[in-house]
Amino acid sequence: MDFDAELDARGLTCPEPLMLLRHKMRTLAPAQVLMAITTDPSTVRDFQNYCRFVGHELLEQQEGDGEWRFWLRCKPGAAG
Repeated sequence: MDFDAELDARGLTCPEPLMLLRHKMRTLAPAQVLMAITTDPSTVRDFQNYCRFVGHELLEQQEGDGEWRFWLRCKPGAAG
């Protein structure tokens, strides 16, 4: 899947990946896509809840080899 920005949060644990995600999403223009890579299993729940709360779209998530990859689209109309 194509993306406009990347966040590598491998090796970090809660709450660091979520804090970095929030900061990175604020730098994107509406409709841009961020691909995030994490190794903390709690990011699955955290990223889903963050998108639901803020209004970003979680396009896809994949798990493999102890890593999770997420593709998130910045909500229309505003970043962050």
